[in-house]
Amino acid sequence: MNFIKFLFSKKFVKQIFYLICLTIVIVIVSIVSLSYTTMHGESVEVPNLIGKTMDQVKKDLSTINLNFVILDSARYNSSFKPLSVIDHQPSFGSKVKINRKIYLTINPSGYNDISIPKIIRTTIRQATQRLESSGFIVGEIEYVDDIGKDEIIEISHNGEKVNEGDKLLKNSIIDLILGNGKL
Repeated sequence: MNFIKFLFSKKFVKQIFYLICLTIVIVIVSIVSLSYTTMHGESVEVPNLIGKTMDQVKKDLSTINLNFVILDSARYNSSFKPLSVIDHQPSFGSKVKINRKIYLTINPSGYNDISIPKIIRTTIRQATQRLESSGFIVGEIEYVDDIGKDEIIEISHNGEKVNEGDKLLKNSIIDLILGNGKL
């Protein structure tokens, strides 16, 4: 009986009222402070960075208080300048908060050197397949007198003879000299 009497006492009701008021104040202060600290509703638009050099990117992003991180530079794209941006995340036009990082994919400074595969005395079909899968471009095809019909006799690049295992830049044009089957 004393417990029920205590629940309806003035002292208990007064303490519950104070607790409810304190809870409401804490919730209001939390909501206001979260809006302020997270900059709710404040954002900037990501500019188009594709094709821009790193100096231009630094300048553009610093004016709107954004940061950048170079994420990748593995794929070479010949339609862009070396060391320019070929992709970025978040993409152009996205709304982001101030001081957000923009992740960049940049164009490497050039192609890597790769070895010429073994293609001497193979058929033109095999040689073409090996060269293209290695990243080379098959150029002119010339026939000379040799017993091996449609077999690769010699290879050249820019008019100079090259050997299997020599290193050339990716996408280099390799000319083929084939046998015509006559002696």
